[in-house]
Amino acid sequence: MMNEEIPTEDVIAEPQTAIAEARARPKGSFAGDVLKLVSGTTFAQALGVLLSPLLTRLYSPESFGVLALFTSITGIISVVACLRYELAIMLPERDEEAANLLAVSLLSVVAIAALSLLIVSLGRPLLLRLLRAPALGPYLWLVPLMVFFAGAFGALNYWNSRTKHFGRLSVVRVLSAFSTYTVNLGVGYAGHATGGTLIGAAVLGSALSALELGRRIWRDDKGLFRGAVRWHEMTEGMKRYRNFPLYDMWSGLLNTVSTQLPTLLLSAFFSQTVVGFYALGYRILSLPMSLVGSAIGQVFFQRASVAKADGTLTQVVESTLRRLMALAAFPFMLLAVIGPDAFAFVFGQRWLEAGFYVRILAPWLFFVFLGSPISTLYCVLERQRIGMLFNIALIITRAASLVGGGLLGDSRVALGLFALSGAALWAWFCLYLVSVCGLSRRSTARVIVGHLSGALVFILPVVLTKWVWRASSFVVLAVSVSVGVLYYARQFARDGDLRALVLRAIPLRK
Repeated sequence: MMNEEIPTEDVIAEPQTAIAEARARPKGSFAGDVLKLVSGTTFAQALGVLLSPLLTRLYSPESFGVLALFTSITGIISVVACLRYELAIMLPERDEEAANLLAVSLLSVVAIAALSLLIVSLGRPLLLRLLRAPALGPYLWLVPLMVFFAGAFGALNYWNSRTKHFGRLSVVRVLSAFSTYTVNLGVGYAGHATGGTLIGAAVLGSALSALELGRRIWRDDKGLFRGAVRWHEMTEGMKRYRNFPLYDMWSGLLNTVSTQLPTLLLSAFFSQTVVGFYALGYRILSLPMSLVGSAIGQVFFQRASVAKADGTLTQVVESTLRRLMALAAFPFMLLAVIGPDAFAFVFGQRWLEAGFYVRILAPWLFFVFLGSPISTLYCVLERQRIGMLFNIALIITRAASLVGGGLLGDSRVALGLFALSGAALWAWFCLYLVSVCGLSRRSTARVIVGHLSGALVFILPVVLTKWVWRASSFVVLAVSVSVGVLYYARQFARDGDLRALVLRAIPLRK
């Protein structure tokens, strides 16, 4: 980013116009920008889901467990790689100030990546012993590389959002997904289906994302960077936005550690095979949240902020809760019934245990699906203290549940305690948020019980097919798909806004 050449007058003048010209170019609507972002993400996730049955037949659960451990470690470090200065890139009015924050972020990435190399070099034996993961050992040297590319991409991503090149980010995500899965399949079919291949492909995808996004940004904005980035301006930016590394960094680190805790503790108490089962089950269960739930959350945050001012917050919360229940009740109940059959049929017989994990985790992620989109209410209502206490309670109960199950020596018990505590906390959080918005407990119970009982009517044929008539897995899945189509056809026919929201979250075309 830094260039010691003395800039010419032309280059000095360019910072005042480079981003201004980019902003002056015709841009799409807010919905159009969202669609550009979501289309790339949707394609990448859809590609992963479509190829999963091939990958799970090539790679063992242990291999996926090794990958999950690697991504957990790098994910925890990457969240602090920029010292959270990347979040400040969007804030300054002047693009020159933002450019210096980008430079600060990238230099921080270099420093944290170098520090992670030192930690990995010195702490490698201890880390492998704590995680009981000797298979991870040969690939720990890739941790600094992954941290560097992931951190750099995060910083560049915020700059890209500032300059409103949303289509560019979509292309980069598609490129990353395509390259990652091409390597996974190609090398796997060549006879090298190991955890190392999965890790190498992940690092390659991250590298291509960062390098391609960086290349495009440098091509368009290099004049601004050459003329604006100076050590003095960088230090001023660090002082101006020092609260990000002082406070927000620790909050982000706590949340990430909380998310990655199951992977790390399941490895420490059990094995990478158990981690692989959990990773696949969690990935499939969380897919609705990452696709539809996040879109609902974005729309809800905007509407809730307006509704608070005009006194209609209770109605907005109730309608959102109804739609979340309409989307979530059937699939989570269905997976609790057919999880083992579905996973064995779709992903291969050796993934049967992952289906049992899905059955255990379904109630927890059901409440996460309900709670995550409306969790922004604590910001709307200015009750951040409750949000902080909730996150602290989550990490404590998660650790206690997994450690307790680990000491008992049963992975299903560990996940059961984990899911039970998580479901209880998220259920309480949901009830608390909707109650402070004025929605009575009776109204909340009516919404939840009504949708659960309605979904149960559609689940009943599946239960009869599986446990009464004892049909084959193929027949059970065929019946499940059929009643699922009928269920959502009914929901979308009754609620046009829900149908439009889902189609916006899962665009069929760019």
